[in-house]
Amino acid sequence: MTRQKRANLIKKYAAGYDEVMRALEGFPAAKLTERPFRGKWTAAEIVHHLADSEMISAIRLRHLLAEDKPLIHAYDQAVFAVRLRYNERDLAPALEAFRAARSTSVQILDKMTAKDWARQAWHTEGGPYGPERWLEIYAVHAHNHAAQITRLRAAVTVKGRGTRQKRASSR
Repeated sequence: MTRQKRANLIKKYAAGYDEVMRALEGFPAAKLTERPFRGKWTAAEIVHHLADSEMISAIRLRHLLAEDKPLIHAYDQAVFAVRLRYNERDLAPALEAFRAARSTSVQILDKMTAKDWARQAWHTEGGPYGPERWLEIYAVHAHNHAAQITRLRAAVTVKGRGTRQKRASSR
């Protein structure tokens, strides 16, 4: 990976939290746990997932840099969502955890040397795993979920309007 590509991915990674916050703007609080798309996560589940994923990814980055050939463990995000009761918890602490983990990781990414970027680990599901692979995954992760939140916001807002419109037209 070139230095320029790395720099662009770090910049994208750094902007992920703000992108999620923009996606949440105007999202009706009462609709955060609504599931307009069967089998897909709610906005609340996405936010909690981002917090947990970001904390896990932050630790992964630190293992990559501080340990020799660490083993990076996979986790079941669907199990996390259910067992950690994503739809029952306040979003504010999750958003703060997401923001803090990401901002401290940006500090580390900005200081990494060529030797740091060359370090390698083994991921229990994906095999060889290094900082560049980590960055490729997490640079787009929050942006992808922000797009999901935006689609959810549109769906719950349209759904609510449609219901009101039906009631008004049936009068």
